[in-house]
Amino acid sequence: MKNKFLSPISTLLLLSILFVIGGCKKYLDQQPITELGPEAVFSDVSSTYKALAGVYSRLIGDQGYGIRLSLYYPLDNDEMQGPTGAGDNDRRDIARYTATPGNAQLEKPFNQLFQGIEYANICIDNIPKMNLYSNGSDNEKKQLQRMHGEALTLRAQFYFEAIRNWGDLPAHFEPAYILAAGNPFPSQVDRDTLYNRLLSDLNTAATLVPWRNELAAIGDPSDERITKGTVKALRARIALARGGYSLRSDGQMKRSADYLTYYQMAKDDCNDIITSGQHSLNPSYKGLWKDQVCGHVLNDPNGELMFQASATGLTGAEDSKLGYYNGPRINNKGNSSVNPLPSYFYLFDSTDTRRDVTITPYFVAANGVTKITPGSQALVSITDGKYRRDWISNPTIDPASSVQYFSLKWQIIRYADVLLMLAEAENEISSPNAAAYNAINMVRRRGFGKPISTPDVTVDIPLGLSKTEFFKYLVRERALELGGEGIRKYDLIRWNLLETAINETRNNLNRMAIATAMIQSTYMAGYPSYSLSNTLPSSMYLITGSTADNYTIWSNSYYKPAPAATPAGTTKLTWIALPTGAAPRNSVGTTAADRFATGFVTGKGELLPFPNAARTANTNLKQNPNY
Repeated sequence: MKNKFLSPISTLLLLSILFVIGGCKKYLDQQPITELGPEAVFSDVSSTYKALAGVYSRLIGDQGYGIRLSLYYPLDNDEMQGPTGAGDNDRRDIARYTATPGNAQLEKPFNQLFQGIEYANICIDNIPKMNLYSNGSDNEKKQLQRMHGEALTLRAQFYFEAIRNWGDLPAHFEPAYILAAGNPFPSQVDRDTLYNRLLSDLNTAATLVPWRNELAAIGDPSDERITKGTVKALRARIALARGGYSLRSDGQMKRSADYLTYYQMAKDDCNDIITSGQHSLNPSYKGLWKDQVCGHVLNDPNGELMFQASATGLTGAEDSKLGYYNGPRINNKGNSSVNPLPSYFYLFDSTDTRRDVTITPYFVAANGVTKITPGSQALVSITDGKYRRDWISNPTIDPASSVQYFSLKWQIIRYADVLLMLAEAENEISSPNAAAYNAINMVRRRGFGKPISTPDVTVDIPLGLSKTEFFKYLVRERALELGGEGIRKYDLIRWNLLETAINETRNNLNRMAIATAMIQSTYMAGYPSYSLSNTLPSSMYLITGSTADNYTIWSNSYYKPAPAATPAGTTKLTWIALPTGAAPRNSVGTTAADRFATGFVTGKGELLPFPNAARTANTNLKQNPNY
C-alpha cells in the first residue's frame, strides 16, 4: 500500500536513496550527489560529510529559517508583530492568529521539516553501519561518530520546530524505506513521548560530538557545524519545552506533573556548557550582531553563536531573506515587515545598548548611509534591527542592488540563552540562588556595556527576590536579550502566558494611542518609571544628514516632551500620534494595536493548523483544537 503520509513530506524514494544535496552550507565545499544508493553515499568520510550537508541544508531557504520559520511563524508576541495590510490567507494571517488549514504558508515549511527529518534518518541509519565507523582509523571513527551525533541533533531540531508549531505528530524515527513496510497511515504520538525520544537521542549525541577545543585533534576545522555545546544547549531548550505548558488535543493548556525532572535536565546541560569553558559572551552586544552576524564572520571566537542556520547561494532554496524581509529599508528596497511594538521599545532602559541593536527607528537613503524617516508615524514604523542591510559587510550590499538574499545566518541558539535557561531552571527547581543571579546578571551587564563578570549594582537585578519575583525579572530579561530571534512566542506558550501577554500589550498600545500612560505588566518585571508617562514625545527631530545607527540620529529625547519648535538642521516627524477630536479614541485605524494578534483565542492560537495537504495524505492526522 502506498504510504500517503510520507510521500508528500519527503523527496526521497521509499526503497532507495534519492539523496539530493544542495551545497548550501558555505563551510562545506561539496558537489551534489544524486540518485546514489547508500553503499556509494556512505562509503567514506568525505562522501558521508556531503550527505550530512544535505541534512543541514533543510534548515535554510524560504521554507526554513531563511524566512518562514524565522520571521512568519514566531509572530505576533509582546515584542514584535507581523506586516501591515489586509488579511491574505498568507503571512499576515499567521501573525494575527487567523490562519486556516488552507493558508498558503503552511504546507511547504511543514514538508521541509519532515524532509529534514528524513534526511537525518538516512544518515542515522547508515553511518553506524559503515565499516569505517568501527574499523577505520581513530580520526575516521571520531569524524563519523561526530556526523552521527550531528544527524541526531539536526533531527531533534527539525522535530522540535514541528512540535512547537503543530503539537502531536506521527513518530518518524526510521527512514521512509523502512517505515513503508509498517503502518502507511501513522497516527499522532503525544508530544511528551516525542520529546522524551529527542532528549534521549541528544543524550547519545552528546557522547559522539566533540567540544570546540577537541576539533583539531580529530582533524576537523573550527566552523559552523554542531559541537557538544550545541547538542547540550538544544537538549536544555527541549527539556524546558517538555517541562512547560502546551496546548493539548483537548483544547487545554497543560504541563506534566513531573515537569521539574525536565528543569533539572536543562540545569545539568547548561551547567555542563558553562563549566566547559568553551563558550562565552561577546563583550559587545552590538559587535556580536553588527560585526559577527551581519559581518558574515565564519568562526565566532567566543563561541556565543552556538547553533546557526547558514545560508548562501542567492536563491530561495539555499539562502535567507534576513535583512530584506525585515530590518530597515535602504534606497526604499526591502519589506520592513517585522515591527517592534511601541510598548516593547519602551520596555528597554534608556542606557540599555540592546535597544538600538534590536530596534531600528530609521530607513536609509539611496547613498546607503544617510538616515531618513521610516514613515509618517515613526514609532509604529520602526523595524527589528539585528539583521539589517546597512550593517552587512564582507561583502557589503550595493544600495542600488535589488537582490533579496543576503546570506545572513539565522541564530538558533546563543550562549546568552544558555545563561538565561540556567537562571530559569535554578529558580524553578528551588529558588533564586547565587548561580541564577550570576547567570542573569552576566547577560544584563553585557547589555548595558558593563564588564560581564563584575558585579554592578547599577544594572544587576536586586537581591532577595522571591521565586515569583525572580521569574518576572527572567521573563523581562529574555525579552530584552532575545528580542526578534524567534523565541518569545514559544517562551510565552510554555509559561502559559501568551494570552496574558497579548491582552496586556494590547491594552498598553491603546493607552499610548490616547496619550495615556502605560501600566506595569503583571507577568514580568516592570517598565522603567520614565516610560510610564503620558508626556512621551509626540514628535522626534531627525538630524539632517546623520549617518549614525543609534539614538544619536535624533536631537531630542525618547523620554521627554518634544520641543515646541523644530530645531535647526532637523526634520520633524510624528513619534506618538496624539488623539484627535473631542471624544477619546480607542486606536482604531491608526495605531500599532489595529492589527496586533487580532485573531488570538487561547486554546487555539498556541498551535498552527495542520495544512490541508498533510491531512489529505494521512487521514489519521487529527486537526488541532478549534480549527
